[in-house]
Amino acid sequence: MVVLNKIYTKTGDDGTTALGSGERRKKFDLRISSYGTVDELNAVIGIVRIHTAGSIPDLDAVLAIIQNDLFDLGADLAVPDTGEKLDYEPLRVTGAQVSRLEAEIDRFNARLEPLRSFVLPAGSPASAHLHLARTVARRAERMVVELADNPEENVNRQTVLYLNRLSDFLFVASRIANADGKEDVLWVPGQNR
Repeated sequence: MVVLNKIYTKTGDDGTTALGSGERRKKFDLRISSYGTVDELNAVIGIVRIHTAGSIPDLDAVLAIIQNDLFDLGADLAVPDTGEKLDYEPLRVTGAQVSRLEAEIDRFNARLEPLRSFVLPAGSPASAHLHLARTVARRAERMVVELADNPEENVNRQTVLYLNRLSDFLFVASRIANADGKEDVLWVPGQNR
């Protein structure tokens, strides 16, 4: 159980922060930046939920699950699997979480007509914010992939898969938030030449 009784510790004043294993790293370390970006993504989804809570309850319920999953993902990244024994069982993203996200993509996508053009990140406020969340998810994914590519780092493969599926889900969700795609704003190539 997490207990936060003191918010500032001053231990990061030297420009480092602690991983869940206790190891200290620079605050600009790629692992720290990766789970910091996952935290940013979670905050953007929180903004989305301001718009979906009352108007699109089935989507809002999935976004609530995703927010919790993103905390799991951040916790996973914060405790690299070094093979050393810890005093606790680290939290890891699972294949079941990835599969659930795939099922939600399929469920919501079934409501949409196929696209004949790319969509612009526009339309309803919920849709625009979902596009913002999608781009932050892609950035987080790129960072985690780069981290995983480092032979000195151990990254749970499910974190990469989850972020990849999440950006796809957020795209589908952005169309759902535009009246099931009926209010999508389509890209018109070369329109302003």
